[in-house]
Amino acid sequence: MTADILVLAGGVGLFLVGMEVMTEALRALASRHLRGFLARFTTSPLTGTLTGAASTAVIQSSSATMVTVIGFVGAGLMTFPQAIGVIYGANVGTTFTGWIVALLGLKLSLGTIALPLLLVAVLASLLTRGRPARIARAVTGFCLIFIGLDMMKDAVAGFEDRLTADSLPGDSFLGRVILVLIGAGVTVVIQSSSAALAATLVLLAAGSISLGQGAALVIGMNVGTTFTALLVTIGGSRDMLRTAVAHAAYNIATGLVVFALLVPSVGALGALFPADPTTALVVFHTAFNVAGAAIMLPLTHPFARLIERMVPGREGALTDALDHRLLNDPSAAMDAARSTALAILRVEFAAASDYLRPLPGPLPAPRVALLQTPIDDLQHYLTQIRVPDGDSEIANRYSALLHLYDHLHRLAHQLVAEDALEALLADPGLRRPALAFGAALRRYSEPDGTRSPRKMTRLASLIAGRARKLRRSALLREHVGLVSVPEVFELTDAMRWLERTAHNADRALAYAQLAEHAPVERPLPDRLAPNAEGAR
Repeated sequence: MTADILVLAGGVGLFLVGMEVMTEALRALASRHLRGFLARFTTSPLTGTLTGAASTAVIQSSSATMVTVIGFVGAGLMTFPQAIGVIYGANVGTTFTGWIVALLGLKLSLGTIALPLLLVAVLASLLTRGRPARIARAVTGFCLIFIGLDMMKDAVAGFEDRLTADSLPGDSFLGRVILVLIGAGVTVVIQSSSAALAATLVLLAAGSISLGQGAALVIGMNVGTTFTALLVTIGGSRDMLRTAVAHAAYNIATGLVVFALLVPSVGALGALFPADPTTALVVFHTAFNVAGAAIMLPLTHPFARLIERMVPGREGALTDALDHRLLNDPSAAMDAARSTALAILRVEFAAASDYLRPLPGPLPAPRVALLQTPIDDLQHYLTQIRVPDGDSEIANRYSALLHLYDHLHRLAHQLVAEDALEALLADPGLRRPALAFGAALRRYSEPDGTRSPRKMTRLASLIAGRARKLRRSALLREHVGLVSVPEVFELTDAMRWLERTAHNADRALAYAQLAEHAPVERPLPDRLAPNAEGAR
């Protein structure tokens, strides 16, 4: 029996490794589409539920989906109420694994077929790069899953006479509570509800546990899977923590309701599938997750308000999105860096626009000086992002982010040059373009004001042309004695400030747009390269 236990442990381990390898490969294959899919279609609780279910079914991991969503919330790409719908969908999507195990892993013996396929897949993953290598790794994980399942089935068959339903807590209230706790505990320890469910289905198929015991274990697994999301949010922003708490609260609430209905549910499913308890258990798992989502969808907004009251807190700091745990996913880390850069940029724009008004407001330097620490934190975070080899999209996004940071940093230096601002609004020739620039900065300082840089690009071009004309005009005025030499220097310094500031604002917005959706297999446009004058 000891040998059988070791084989069972090895089978669970192989299943876990297979799930990890397959999930990472599928997530890498679907990353560029999956992230856009989640961000684009998660506009309401219903669409969030559908996208959460689809994405979890694709990458075969509700934890991976939740970590991605928590990263989106932390980066400001998704609001907390939007994320709640994805929580519902992730629970529904994770039931797809149970159907794979029940219909293929248990009813068909695919472990023998998977062995030679495993060799081919491993060789392919070692000898290829890019997309073919990721496909090969996904096949490798798929093979390991079925080999692990076969090992579990063989091990359970060896001690099925000793491990019976009577060995576990019985069909009583206390017994069911203990089984729920066992299911949650096992899931927390192995960090995979899919592996725990697979082991439960194997035991159920062998007759080692009853359908009622399996159902109680599954309820516990649904609760235990929230532990990963809670771990991810430790030290994170307020909305990240709210998302994880909502995930845990939803799973606990649905678990309590299903636990109350456990006896009649198991009786009904046992009558529907008298000869196929594994299918009955998978139907139970799917049904209570679908029913939970259907019941909670109309209650999403009250549920969100409840979680907001449970997890109060201040508005986040500018750098809250720079979570170092997101560095394991370069795309998520770049989302966080871009979100932080835009938040800093809006503060810079607002500070400058408050001064560039018909009646000048406070100088921007004091407010911009407070940004030095966030700017330094952003720079440090960018140096820690690692771009995978052969991924052109991520490489282009990262390049755009570096350019964005560069112009952000230059703009901060421009805004503390107070001496150049004094003549800017006093001279009739400079006042009009300066006020137009200030009005543009006010528009772009709004939360949704950085979507299209085209207007700023046109304005920066007009300011550059106007500055060249005004520079010649100022020199001519000095030549005929209308202004003194010190006044000429003041005017040319003010023109240079306006031109360079508009240039850096324009380039920062342009690179922010590229950092959101960088083109694949195509270098960044030459027109976005900083010119020599703007670089000074």
